[in-house]
Amino acid sequence: MLRILNRFGGDPWQWPVDSSAEFQAGMIAELKPSGNQIVCGVSAGLRPLGIIDDVKMNAFTSNSIDEAHYIPVEHKIKNADNKWVTAYDITWPLKNPHIMPKSFVATIRCSLNPNNGLMIFPAGTLLNADQDGDGVPDIIYTRVSYTYQIPNQVGDDTTAGSNRVTVWLSRLLAQTDQFDTQVTYPLTHPLFINELGQLTTRQITTSHPAMAIVTAPPTFNSSFLEFLWF
Repeated sequence: MLRILNRFGGDPWQWPVDSSAEFQAGMIAELKPSGNQIVCGVSAGLRPLGIIDDVKMNAFTSNSIDEAHYIPVEHKIKNADNKWVTAYDITWPLKNPHIMPKSFVATIRCSLNPNNGLMIFPAGTLLNADQDGDGVPDIIYTRVSYTYQIPNQVGDDTTAGSNRVTVWLSRLLAQTDQFDTQVTYPLTHPLFINELGQLTTRQITTSHPAMAIVTAPPTFNSSFLEFLWF
């Protein structure tokens, strides 16, 4: 998703689309050679061109940011440090299935079943919250962020008629859901492009240029990143 809030330049431009590329609006474009022509696809961060305003995907995705989970523990034991931990593995569902594995991050260590949207906390996980107020930890509390495939919503290809992709090149203020869910977004922090063509505060190398700044971070109530594109 790309929602333009304010434009400070001209209209977008179009290039021949990379036939092998898949993208959603809000991802970042890059030019590349293909045979005897130049085509436009998804940037890997080193040579970003502009912001894609087309869709070429088999399925759509969305984000869940700071999703809170309070996980009851029926069987607990004390570990070698005299702290309460889980006696067995605990499996707990996320609010959505079909998770993009590389997008998942949690405040408590766990493994992920991405297709079913399940977190698995191993035996020995520290109990870190007191639900009944007796002063003894009795649950696992964690917050998670991830990208998931929207169920029952087929993809689209808005480049099919023209075989060209629309790209915004000029300075603009916008919102998108195409960002790295594994990092935080402090206000005015520089934004780079990750390996998947998404905005991120993580600079992969010093050769990866900053292309925007954060003007409003994503939250649980508003899972969009607002940014100023340079």
